Amino acid sequence: MATRPAPPAAPGRLLEVVVVLARLGATAFGGPAAHVALLEAECVTRRRWCHPQQFLDMLAASSLLPGPTSTELALHLGRLHAGWPGLVLGGLAWMAPGTLAVGGLAWLYESAGTLPATAAMLEALRPAVLVVIADAVRRLARSVVSDATHALWAVGAAALGLAGVSEVAVVLGALALALAFGGVAPGRLRAVPLGELFLVFLWIGSTLLGSGYLLFGYLEDALGARGWLDHARLLDAVAAGQLTPGPLFSTATFVGFLLAGWPGAAVATAGIFLPCFVLVAATAPLVERWRSLPRIRGALDAVNAAVVGAIAAVVVRLVPEALGSGFQVVVALLGVAALASGRLGATGVILGALSLGVAWALA
Repeated sequence: MATRPAPPAAPGRLLEVVVVLARLGATAFGGPAAHVALLEAECVTRRRWCHPQQFLDMLAASSLLPGPTSTELALHLGRLHAGWPGLVLGGLAWMAPGTLAVGGLAWLYESAGTLPATAAMLEALRPAVLVVIADAVRRLARSVVSDATHALWAVGAAALGLAGVSEVAVVLGALALALAFGGVAPGRLRAVPLGELFLVFLWIGSTLLGSGYLLFGYLEDALGARGWLDHARLLDAVAAGQLTPGPLFSTATFVGFLLAGWPGAAVATAGIFLPCFVLVAATAPLVERWRSLPRIRGALDAVNAAVVGAIAAVVVRLVPEALGSGFQVVVALLGVAALASGRLGATGVILGALSLGVAWALA
């Protein structure tokens, strides 16, 4: 059996982390499950930065923390491959494309009063995202569903996810069971105190558990109560986060820009993402020790299976809107063929779908 080549020197590894995570951040459309699939395909399957089991352990740990799971997973991967500089610079590289894109959209929105038309792009992206996530579930399941017990964890988590139970509740429930048994004019406002804006987003980033889509409720409570942003503009801000690559938390950049221009965008972005850097830095060494404790190891295996099941539920929920037209079915089939042939990876499938969407819109 061929041996794996020696790892590059530390500076080379750090550069690799920055380049790879920046590229993934620029193509990570489709929400948290799609981001996890892209990270697994590129960093585990293709580049072998870590063993699949390590990836699942880091994913489980990230799922139990407040903040954006995919960003926390990217931070873990950066640290594992290039140490603490990899955590910081890799995390910034992962965030940068999405936050810059959202900032650009916010500027256009302020100028034109609406978001650019993206219907064709979204129609093409959805089936591609579905295929990429399903392929990641297939690979991850091979690592964790090793017996009937773990298959039961995965199937149970998928069923709960389809029933509408949040991913956080599913993961925390699996962990517990496993441990127990073996109004003002929006957008034109420039009087928002930057310090208060930072603290509001710091609180959101420190307390939001679960899907990034819960962010809307947090923003509505925090901003609406202060009279900073009305319901309609808040919906537009969340839409901007969905239309751009990277974590949905980059919505904070859009909101910050509407409230206080570019300084507000910078402050809001720093506030919402700072907690995940701190939390990952604090917990990463613990994750590496979990497997030396038999009771924790067993619980972690159950959580890993539950996480895979929860992601599988996302695939099922995506089907109606991802395969709703003949064009989308064609995109999905092309994505399956590309992944099966090995000619394109997950990132290539996403970019190919974007190209098809643009061509479809121009035809």
